[in-house]
Amino acid sequence: MQAMVELAETLLGLSAKADDLILAQVAVRAFLVYGALIVFVRVGKKRFLSQATPLDAILLILIGSIASRGVSGTAPFFTSILACGWLIALHSVFSFISCRSDRFSHWIKGNPTILVKDGRIDREAMLNTHMSEGDL
Repeated sequence: MQAMVELAETLLGLSAKADDLILAQVAVRAFLVYGALIVFVRVGKKRFLSQATPLDAILLILIGSIASRGVSGTAPFFTSILACGWLIALHSVFSFISCRSDRFSHWIKGNPTILVKDGRIDREAMLNTHMSEGDL
């Protein structure tokens, strides 16, 4: 067991400060974080990679931020991976509930705003969403 801890320390620089990590340790960290995120995404469904809602966008931003800190060494490595996994699991629970509860879905994701109906632009809806015709 001690040999595995020493190997992990050597490969990942677990107790090193971010500035003390060598290039090889950052590369190994990046490889492992990438692999972990692939596993998490495969297990956590593909929903947040399809039509993005604000809930999905927040998840992607958080995962990117947390994972990058684990790679760069500005946050503990295994804690960062665990946090990413936890967020993907939480997202799966939220999406499961939102598929079964309109009230929860509206609360967590909101509702779309129809900007064009029957070929006509809804100017009031565009004003409410702060969109110009150029945005449309």
